[in-house]
Amino acid sequence: MKRKTLFKIMTVVLLIAAMMTIFSVTAFAAGDVAGAVENTWNAAKEQIKTVVNNVVFPALCLILAVLFFVKVGAAYFDYRKHGQFEFTAPAILFICLLFTLTAPLYIWSII
Repeated sequence: MKRKTLFKIMTVVLLIAAMMTIFSVTAFAAGDVAGAVENTWNAAKEQIKTVVNNVVFPALCLILAVLFFVKVGAAYFDYRKHGQFEFTAPAILFICLLFTLTAPLYIWSII
């Protein structure tokens, strides 16, 4: 009984795959796609830079700063409870915060 059901399911799946292959239409790009993408990037580059520098990076910095201070506080309370201070998580968050704070200075020369 189980083998018969599996055979039916596999038959239906193969039939659907064959129908999708037969009835699909290949789409080809007309013209210079790379040139269109490059022209669009050049037209919107300054707006994208402004939004990223004034909205995205400050939001990331705020989130990382809050997480950093929360993690430092939690590490301090763990130190008081267990006598051992865990540096790893606050150090990683601090490095990420420094990277995000300084990223607008060099990220656009990389991109």
